[in-house]
Amino acid sequence: MRRGGFWSNRLAVAGFSVVTVVLAASVCAPFLARYSYAEQDLALGSAPPSAKHWLGTDDLGRDIFSRMLYGARISFFVALVGTLVSVVIGVSYGAISGFLGGKADAFLMRVVDVLYGLPLIFYVVVLMAFFGRSIVNLFAAVGAVQWLTMSRIVRGKVLVLKERAFVEAARASGASGSRIVLRHILPNTAGTVIVCASLTVPGVMLLEAFLSFLGLGVQAPMPSWGTLILDGADSLGVRWWLLLFPATGFTLTLLGLNFIGDGLRDALDPQLR
Repeated sequence: MRRGGFWSNRLAVAGFSVVTVVLAASVCAPFLARYSYAEQDLALGSAPPSAKHWLGTDDLGRDIFSRMLYGARISFFVALVGTLVSVVIGVSYGAISGFLGGKADAFLMRVVDVLYGLPLIFYVVVLMAFFGRSIVNLFAAVGAVQWLTMSRIVRGKVLVLKERAFVEAARASGASGSRIVLRHILPNTAGTVIVCASLTVPGVMLLEAFLSFLGLGVQAPMPSWGTLILDGADSLGVRWWLLLFPATGFTLTLLGLNFIGDGLRDALDPQLR
């Protein structure tokens, strides 16, 4: 499996296929959805799956299929932007810490250790309470708590790379520290960063769903995986379709993303090859 790369990993390919289908459906939501995610039909409130509403409706008569399509779009968008924010912060912080070394590195890593010691949800709640509840602040809050692992991984990689002969040659040629980091060290961490980022995406998506489940994420009537699952959990045992379909879609998406991350790790990690 490892010798053949990503495409010989059956789980990775299956995960890629599932995520591609869900992502494509979410992007094409305006064309695939038969109704708006906020359109109400009170006469058909809490209706089970039917020819008119394929996955049923919620208490307000909103089409579950349409809300799942738009909810997937929101969840993917939050996950991708949040991961991008965490990559930018984590790579910058880890590269600076690892390249400086010595007391500066020790201090910067102690800061990370302190932040690790507190629950991540605490930071998110504080940020959301301080800056207000909006979709933009949600992006910033999620990304701001997901960079710690990335910074540690990049810092360890930089500590190894800065002792390599090509870095010493760059120093001997008079290259500045910033040029060495940007031109010689960071490009050699790309594989590690890609793998870490691919495994961060499902974590960010799960965090967004959890925040929405607590009422701190996406606000009604805009749907996301978390708000749909929350609505379904409130009706568990009475209106089964409200929980079954969103939870199944979310679970398959998370599994697919994790399989993709594992496949990329196997394909890009030279030690595994």
